[in-house]
Amino acid sequence: MSELDKREASFESKFAHDAELKFKAEARRNKLLGLWAADLMGVSGDEANEYAKEVIRSDFEEAGDDDVFRKIRADFDDKGIEQSDHQLRRTMDELMATAIDQVENEG
Repeated sequence: MSELDKREASFESKFAHDAELKFKAEARRNKLLGLWAADLMGVSGDEANEYAKEVIRSDFEEAGDDDVFRKIRADFDDKGIEQSDHQLRRTMDELMATAIDQVENEG
């Protein structure tokens, strides 16, 4: 294997690893977000865990975070939970930072 082939394989391996970490962090963020939202809606226990799973599944509708945002926004609106779009997006960002830290420190 030439040096160039080795470097290419190394870059491909790093890309795959980074993509896996990103996927895990997004799933973790969505779980944390679902549990946070469930708490605000007065949901706890198994029902809160099931709601968190719904939030995780909602992320598979389209690329990006808009599908998750829309789910939480709609559920908050249905339950009369007062959170601005800005507050919701800020919480999503904060929980992403928490999720990244958790995923990186699992290993």
